[in-house]
Amino acid sequence: MYSKAQERPNIVWIVSEDNSKHYMKLFDEHGVPTPNIEKLARNGVKYDRAFSNAAVCSAARSSIITGIYGTKLASHYHRSEQKITLPEGIKMFPEYLRKAGYYTTNNAKEDYNITKNENVWDDSSNKASWRNRKKDQPFFHVYNIGTTHEGSLHFSKEEMNTITTATNSETVFVQPNHPNTKTFKYTNAYYRDKISKMDDEVGLIMTQLEEDQLLENTIIFYFGDHGGVLPNSKGYLKETGLHVPLVIAIPEKYAHLSPSTSGTSTNTFVSFIDFSATVLNLAAVKIPKTIDGTPFLGANISKSTLLNNETFGYADRFDEKYDMVRSLRKGNLKYIRNFQPFNVDGLMNNYRYRQLAYREWKQLFDHGQLNDVQSQFFKPKAPEELYDIENDPFETKNLANDPAYSKNLRQLRSTLNSWIKSMPDLSFYPEHFIIANAFKDPITFGHQHKKDIATYLKIANLQVLPFHKAQPKLNKYLNSSDALTRYWALITCSSFGAKAGKFTNHIKQMMVNDTSLINRMRAAEFLGITGANNSAVELTNMLYQSTNEKEALLILNTITLQRDYYKKYQFVIDSTKLNPAVIDNQLIQERLKYLNNELPF
Repeated sequence: MYSKAQERPNIVWIVSEDNSKHYMKLFDEHGVPTPNIEKLARNGVKYDRAFSNAAVCSAARSSIITGIYGTKLASHYHRSEQKITLPEGIKMFPEYLRKAGYYTTNNAKEDYNITKNENVWDDSSNKASWRNRKKDQPFFHVYNIGTTHEGSLHFSKEEMNTITTATNSETVFVQPNHPNTKTFKYTNAYYRDKISKMDDEVGLIMTQLEEDQLLENTIIFYFGDHGGVLPNSKGYLKETGLHVPLVIAIPEKYAHLSPSTSGTSTNTFVSFIDFSATVLNLAAVKIPKTIDGTPFLGANISKSTLLNNETFGYADRFDEKYDMVRSLRKGNLKYIRNFQPFNVDGLMNNYRYRQLAYREWKQLFDHGQLNDVQSQFFKPKAPEELYDIENDPFETKNLANDPAYSKNLRQLRSTLNSWIKSMPDLSFYPEHFIIANAFKDPITFGHQHKKDIATYLKIANLQVLPFHKAQPKLNKYLNSSDALTRYWALITCSSFGAKAGKFTNHIKQMMVNDTSLINRMRAAEFLGITGANNSAVELTNMLYQSTNEKEALLILNTITLQRDYYKKYQFVIDSTKLNPAVIDNQLIQERLKYLNNELPF
């Protein structure tokens, strides 16, 4: 494709942390001006349908750097103390560029959830720059901007009352699922100020490229690394957690590599899973078959790629908070599948709740001062959610039970189920099981257990049926000899809540007699959710029995859920009784601090 090395395009990624498209005027009427990014768009293409596949840094970045879905690679938990070793034959994509003669640099955030080998970057540090390459050597450079990171919103009440925002906090837009309070207004304004500052930093990188006379030879990507950090964004599969800004500027000499004309926008769906394939294609490097994504720039772009109108998302554990959610957006419809709908989105996550807006939101809920839409964050969920994003951009009206959308619901459900089975999705095993059995070679493990995963999915999908239709099968699965079949049967019973009360006596026996500790926990969880039994003592003893960090963390997740959102069961946890193998785990310590009222806020 290129006759000389120096004819190959340089490629620069400018990545801002933690901002969805909703806060930039270029993409949304409620956003602020970003003149430098807008200048990039005038000389490039604005992607109005660009998505992260996960709503938090490490899970999102693992799919970017490998081109492999995290649910398939077991890299989708944020963040795992134990990193995955990539199976033989799978590499981080800059390694392919480097082998092809590119100078590869990253300044400087990695956060991949994966052990990196020495061949990925020529330099990955705060000093990494294209300026250190050999003469005429093409380069791939990543520059990360942390200005908009979630931590920037951890201001105090004193700071809120003394620091004036450039964005008018009185007139700033507050999305409808948030309370329209002084705190939320200020947080929105403050965050938009950070977006403006981030844009200034984008301008500095552009100036450096211009000074080095590189603009005519360099393809420039600007994008956010996942969604924003206002409450119910980062960490959640809402559009505010997944829909990212993306602008790609392509010099005139490489215009033939883009199917879109400079200065235009496109509604073609692209997601992070496609980024590695796209960069390799731009550099005329063969795309490995292991990559799940499809190139949307470069030579020989298929017409089907340009017509793509769907993207998949996934959410599991973020720090100490567990849940399991998958999403599919197809056109303007968004389908969300909650596999553990009894979980509550607003469940305590210590890092999230350092933000004043999160804490105020919870306080208002506790005092009954929210409307129905604003309260949903703190209530159990439906197994299925369906939204018309064009008419309901903040996903406030669930259409899953609307007869007018029944056909759409079935189609989206079927598409998501097929995608889950094709991975296959490793989250149908508890995280501690994956770490023990799949981390050395998750791809092979997944292929070897495809049938098992399909079975667990089938059990979980009983949740979308009326209970009388699910009941006979649940009875069979609760009595299975396979521990994980029983595990998913118990989760599905909890999803039905009191409707599954006919199984109460059987599940009481399982809480005592099941051979699996994690199943005894799920049994106690069901009994607590339905109010059939105050299982606080049993759950606490199970916590003391656990010898595995992630198993103990999952038990703590249920304890927190039971205490805060169901029957307000009281738990007294003696930390000295925890097994030495789990007590020093940082995430377990975070949970214990909260449960023991030891947080600084």
